[in-house]
Amino acid sequence: MTAPSDPAPEALSAGSALGVRRPDPSAFAPLEAEQLARWQGFGNWDEVFFPQLVGLQVEELRRDYARMRLPFRPELNQPAGVMHGGAIATLIDTVVVPAIGAAYDIVPVMLTLSLNINFLGAVRAQDAIGEGWVVRRGRSIVFCEALVCSSDGTPAASGSLVYTVRT
Repeated sequence: MTAPSDPAPEALSAGSALGVRRPDPSAFAPLEAEQLARWQGFGNWDEVFFPQLVGLQVEELRRDYARMRLPFRPELNQPAGVMHGGAIATLIDTVVVPAIGAAYDIVPVMLTLSLNINFLGAVRAQDAIGEGWVVRRGRSIVFCEALVCSSDGTPAASGSLVYTVRT
């Protein structure tokens, strides 16, 4: 299969005063029923893998876009009383997986090549909401961005990622 096309540039808009780019989910095409069925259960496997262990939940899926929630649990905090950066990094690294994979006819092998995170604020006793989207696709390399906000909408972290995809 050839690589799917890049998302439309109108899918992103300027965000908060921090200059964070926020995706507009409606600018991403809906998934076909078969793709949606394949990816809606992401994180709900018979065998427990890391995304399931930390409690990630899929909320919305579109072509080249996904939104996931990391429900608040006190054990995700660090001693200062805010959500641990590793938990936020997990959400950033995981939310792009269905955004990447849903464009393929089969579930491909997807591996992180690069993950860069900018922490913008703290998540305090709230769920963390992650949005991930594809910026550009090559034959076997996919460039993505992600944004994590507290459930009240306050930006907590942004990330840029590079994945390799093998079908």
